[in-house]
Amino acid sequence: MSEVILSIQNITKTYPHGVKALKGISFDVKKGEFVVIIGASGSGKSTLLKCLNRLQDLTSGEVFLFDHHKKVHISEIKNKTEIQNLRKKMGMIFQQFNLIPRHSVLSNVLMGKLAYISTWRSIFGLFTEAQRKEGLQYLRLVGIAEKAYTRVDQLSGGQQQRVAIARTLMQNPQVLLSDEPVSSLDPSASTVVMDYLKKVNRELGITIICNLHSLSLMRQYAQRVIALKDGELIYDGDVEKIDSEWFARIYGN
Repeated sequence: MSEVILSIQNITKTYPHGVKALKGISFDVKKGEFVVIIGASGSGKSTLLKCLNRLQDLTSGEVFLFDHHKKVHISEIKNKTEIQNLRKKMGMIFQQFNLIPRHSVLSNVLMGKLAYISTWRSIFGLFTEAQRKEGLQYLRLVGIAEKAYTRVDQLSGGQQQRVAIARTLMQNPQVLLSDEPVSSLDPSASTVVMDYLKKVNRELGITIICNLHSLSLMRQYAQRVIALKDGELIYDGDVEKIDSEWFARIYGN
């Protein structure tokens, strides 16, 4: 049995205005899994991912990352530097690509290394030859190396999301959190992006936790499905066991 890389234990998130976004969520994630989280809008999917890498703070509960047999208590990290180190290990891909439009594809990818270089080198964009080769390697992995010196604003949405994936891989993450990565893309581009996320999972062994709206994509790519409803975990298991009755439970009418 694969070792656990992430352990989520009874976590809750209540916003200042009283809305309870997460209500006692618990599950473990094994190293190398491709986990898809589904649920209607407002179910808590995005809040969950943001709490895992401390973009938001939990109200209660605990999250542990097992970093090469070292147990990191994510929910207890307070120091800004430690939070930055955590985000190297738990990269995140967003619905918005968050790229610099007028910069080249390779330049955007190299931005993923900013946490590893000194401030003055980052200001002047002084990346090493080894880092540039690494960036090109990840661009080849996501099938877009031929666009390395093209400006990002000349790319399609699907291509830009692949650049964002390559940029995140420059952090050398152990876990890749992906929040609705294809919700703004057409079906063809969505499949291409998901294909490359699966490739990252298989070839690099990176654990992926991905929020999706598309049930067809869930069926095609998930090794395991977690379903949230109104901030509660209501399903955790195999894709094949989610039938029409489960869909109705998860999404309502």
